[in-house]
Amino acid sequence: MNALAPSPATSWAFVVAVVLDGTMAQPQPPPGGEHTGTADETPGAPTPLSDLDQVRRTSMAAERTWLAWWRTSLGASAGALAVGRFAPDLLEVAAWPYILLGCGYASLAVGLLIVGAQRQREWEHALRTDGHAPLRARTVGLFTVGGVALAVMTVVLVLAQT
Repeated sequence: MNALAPSPATSWAFVVAVVLDGTMAQPQPPPGGEHTGTADETPGAPTPLSDLDQVRRTSMAAERTWLAWWRTSLGASAGALAVGRFAPDLLEVAAWPYILLGCGYASLAVGLLIVGAQRQREWEHALRTDGHAPLRARTVGLFTVGGVALAVMTVVLVLAQT
């Protein structure tokens, strides 16, 4: 078995199936929210979330965050292609600085995919163990330094070509 492939017991499909099965089994309120007439009922008071609701909301938030890592990576990939391949031809300039910058954006895209997958595994583990999985300061620092370096190189390249 591949070490990166999740086992069926730890996959999101399993978590979603458990969440959906539990949701289907819960009794649903009558349509229209009819009043039951109990004295301890407070109108307009929010109903507390069940544990199942919290698991469902947390897993969906983790999935949206994972998809955000992917979207950002796709944007960096498109930037790599635009800068490294199309810009030199359109601007009729030496290709090597643009290719180098495009490789930097492609490296950013690969890094985003790898870290996004790692974060997803950490969230799955935290969800199963009721733990917490904060983003490490080292990861934030690495992406910040890389992003600033790419932005500075882009500005320098644009100014050098004008």
